[in-house]
Amino acid sequence: MASTVIKNWDNKTWLSSKDYIKKFNSFLAKNIKIHSKSEILDIGCGRGKILGNLSTKLKLKNKPLGIDLINHNDKDKRIKFKKINALNFFLNNKKKFDLILIKQTIHLLKLSEIKKFLYLSKKNLTPKGKIFIFSLDTNKNEIPTFKLMKRKLSKSLARDKKILNLIIRSNIQITKKKFSYKVKISKKKYLDMIKNRYISTLLTLKKKELLEGLKEINLKYKKKIEFKDKLICIIL
Repeated sequence: MASTVIKNWDNKTWLSSKDYIKKFNSFLAKNIKIHSKSEILDIGCGRGKILGNLSTKLKLKNKPLGIDLINHNDKDKRIKFKKINALNFFLNNKKKFDLILIKQTIHLLKLSEIKKFLYLSKKNLTPKGKIFIFSLDTNKNEIPTFKLMKRKLSKSLARDKKILNLIIRSNIQITKKKFSYKVKISKKKYLDMIKNRYISTLLTLKKKELLEGLKEINLKYKKKIEFKDKLICIIL
């Protein structure tokens, strides 16, 4: 997988809020039959808050497994965690999963790796297991941006669209769903998120570019920012 990693996507953002996690896990429950005996894997789990909540909600007998390239000190204790590259994990794994969750991480793969990654993911499923791939909505994205961030995000979304089309073309049986969450956040908190480079499009910006962007956001938005965080979900 790509070496670029995001350290702060789930660090005190709406993505780590109890309300977001509750609604996200309710979405999962509506679209797949999982129960206390289910085996669950989250690729790119971050601090594992989604998995931890799911574990409690389902009263899982076996802790769900989360893998990531960063081992956070404050990761959720309700999960098993491995610091490992996903491809390396699959090559050595012997366990089968009822649900493999790939939430906003598949874009970190090289295009040349994706088919192999999906092939290995499927090999690690139980007979009725499912893979849930979440990606930012490539057509109706509402994430608040400044000019340079918007250009980079548009370029990233165009690549995401290629990835989604590749997945759809490579798989006969797919289900496509949409998940949306209404975000209400203070401008101050959102500025802090940008400072922490919470999204991959901000990782390569120079400090001066980031500071200019912060000024732009400060002038562009009111004290309270509201928008919909929209995701596309492909189920394999």
